[in-house]
Amino acid sequence: MDYKDKDENAYKTIGEVTKEVGLVNKKTGKLQTHTIRYWESQFNQIKPSVKAGGRRYYSSNILKIIKYVKFLLKDRGLTISGAKKILNNQESDSIDDDEIIGINKSNFKDTKNIKQKIKNISKIVKELKKIK
Repeated sequence: MDYKDKDENAYKTIGEVTKEVGLVNKKTGKLQTHTIRYWESQFNQIKPSVKAGGRRYYSSNILKIIKYVKFLLKDRGLTISGAKKILNNQESDSIDDDEIIGINKSNFKDTKNIKQKIKNISKIVKELKKIK
């Protein structure tokens, strides 16, 4: 059974979570499970169930938190301490996929607008330099 065929509320292994979150080395295709394990050590909100043999299993709520952590660290460029501050100021239960996607979309829109404004300002500065 492919992990995508699982019920979305079913517990997932660290490999399944890593794939779903997109932590895969682009060159080698190797899963970056070490990143998830590191985040577990840094974020109190990420606590998987550990079963026999030390296998980790993640609930859908923990998966949402991991996605949010990835968004904060990788997409927004925050530091671990910055992401911790945000997570500690939020209820873990209030984090949902729509919120993450919404933040993501607004972040990209803002970035595009800022880049366009910088280009426009640069053009104006070049034109002003020509006048002198």
